[in-house]
Amino acid sequence: MFVRVKLLNKFSEPLLYAVPEELAHESLLGRVVQVPLRAQKLSGVVTHLVPHKPADVSFAIKPIAQLEPFPADTHYYSFIKQVSHYYHIDPLYFIQRMRLFLEQTVARKRKSTALSAQLPPPVHLTKAQQEVCTFVGNALDNPAYTPTLLHGVTGSGKTEVYKTLIIKAIEKGSSVILLLPEVTLALRFQQILRDQLPQDLLLFGFHSGTSTADKRALWERLLAGNPTLIIGVHMPVLLPIARLGLIIIDEEHDVGYQEKKHPKMNSKEIALWRAQISGIPILLGSATPSIASLYNVRTKGWHFFQLLERFGGTLPTIETVYLSDKKERRHFWVSKPLEDGIKDRLSRGEQVIIFLNRRGFSFFVQCKACAFIFNCTSCSVSLTLHEDYHLLCHYCGKDVPQPTSCPACKAPENQFLNKGIGTQQLVGILQRLFPQARIGRADMDITAKKKLWKQTIADFSDGKLDILVGTQTITKGFHFPRVTLVGVLWADLQLNFPVYNASETSLQQLIQVAGRAGRAGLRSHVIVQAMAEHPIFNYMHEVNYLSFYEQELASRTAVSYPPVVRFAEIELKSNDEILIDREAGLLVQELCAHQAARGYTVTILGPSKPPIHKIKNSYARKVYIKGASIKEIVELFGAVNQNVYRCKLYFTPNPLR
Repeated sequence: MFVRVKLLNKFSEPLLYAVPEELAHESLLGRVVQVPLRAQKLSGVVTHLVPHKPADVSFAIKPIAQLEPFPADTHYYSFIKQVSHYYHIDPLYFIQRMRLFLEQTVARKRKSTALSAQLPPPVHLTKAQQEVCTFVGNALDNPAYTPTLLHGVTGSGKTEVYKTLIIKAIEKGSSVILLLPEVTLALRFQQILRDQLPQDLLLFGFHSGTSTADKRALWERLLAGNPTLIIGVHMPVLLPIARLGLIIIDEEHDVGYQEKKHPKMNSKEIALWRAQISGIPILLGSATPSIASLYNVRTKGWHFFQLLERFGGTLPTIETVYLSDKKERRHFWVSKPLEDGIKDRLSRGEQVIIFLNRRGFSFFVQCKACAFIFNCTSCSVSLTLHEDYHLLCHYCGKDVPQPTSCPACKAPENQFLNKGIGTQQLVGILQRLFPQARIGRADMDITAKKKLWKQTIADFSDGKLDILVGTQTITKGFHFPRVTLVGVLWADLQLNFPVYNASETSLQQLIQVAGRAGRAGLRSHVIVQAMAEHPIFNYMHEVNYLSFYEQELASRTAVSYPPVVRFAEIELKSNDEILIDREAGLLVQELCAHQAARGYTVTILGPSKPPIHKIKNSYARKVYIKGASIKEIVELFGAVNQNVYRCKLYFTPNPLR
């Protein structure tokens, strides 16, 4: 018996090895083995079984040295094979990535994974919560693929449902994966669950904020087959797990589950496959379920439950204010209702969140004399002005002091206009309007500094800050009992982005941030400021969200966009703009030829230049494929002869951003 082994060091060709007698009865396909190569022992994956020695091989074939320890997950190889086919990725990529991730060092002290011995008082589930737990619990008792969508308004106690099911699964000897869309949220959930779950239940984070020691401790636990709770964003669902019993996806609507870098895999989609192949239940929860998941409830028989009442508070009243209103106000960006609302809350010792999905001081700087805009020389975006009068590119990090004169017409800097508004500028405006208020900021500039971010959240939680100005990082997962007013500064900012799901993602974000108000029973209010009217403002009350689904689905059906059709993106990248334009055209021609030859009923769109078509001097072009069958779309891209292209080609099914 012989096998072909693909080395994990990215050596291109698989090598032939003999199977020693002691491994003859092992199931070797997809296993990680150590093999001799010259004077070394290297790791590789068994990709093919070869019953007999090939006739053209005359040399002596060395035997496999040994099997590497690997969790006994019988479904793992078929799972990886399916994902790699879907994304057109070599199956070895997943093993290589997992090993690299286990070896990465995170500069922080290891923390104990043992849970708190002091448990909070037991929570008595509501009838609606108990119905969810009973249904999914039955699927744990009689394991079967059971996709279940939980629509729970903000503060309705979805976490209590998760905790109940996690405990049940672990008690049955099964492991659980809990996915969150951001590392900061994953870290927060780790702390919450450490404090609230039984002491003997072990949990591990498995994400970029996890120390190497904790990653390896988790790996040892998986090798032993012990039941474990694993929390993360992308990596947990790619782990081999011997007795996986349940997957939970919180904030299932969030586009953060799609990775930002290629290959842009979607962890939610991958988790659904994992559950299906393993034959286990999967629970997806959100206050604003994705249109795709609600569509699956209707068309694929997903199970659906709702939690429509808050666990300990009341839903806020919502008011929409249009900035086009000419009523007198002290600053353009702070309407009179918002100013009065802030003043009232401060007088009562309550707290305020002001949300703006934009960091920095202002969007861009423009010369009034000649209309010149300060753009990044390496990316196709404008530079953002920060409060220290530095111009910063949020894509490549370019950072330059603002010139004292216009590079185009030499006009002095008093001719510069700061267009738009950013979080830093907003803090300054609020400090002038409310000089006695203690104001903090929570955006990417702050979250990148872990210690400062942790202190900011702690200060706001402890009442040491009155107003918190933040971006999307504060829209989910936080419980601030003293917050009774949320102001959204520019609610329609993202509605005109050139993506088919702009309305969906905008409304989800608005509802999530509005959900930070009134979580402790106090009278609360949300003021949504916008430039112009838009239909989504009719659905800001959470209980109306399913009505938005009906309206949005009708719109997408009319123009054939997901979820009523399947969709994929092919991105070309090159440092040569002339080359990429030529090859993008050739790619469309080749796709059309394959489509005609195979008779596929798909639509090919493009090539197009994306809004941000250059980052770090690398150019991008995109081609899109729409069709009723994702199988046809995947096969169509698979027919492309990538060897004839000098540009890099990246395939992303169901792109979300």
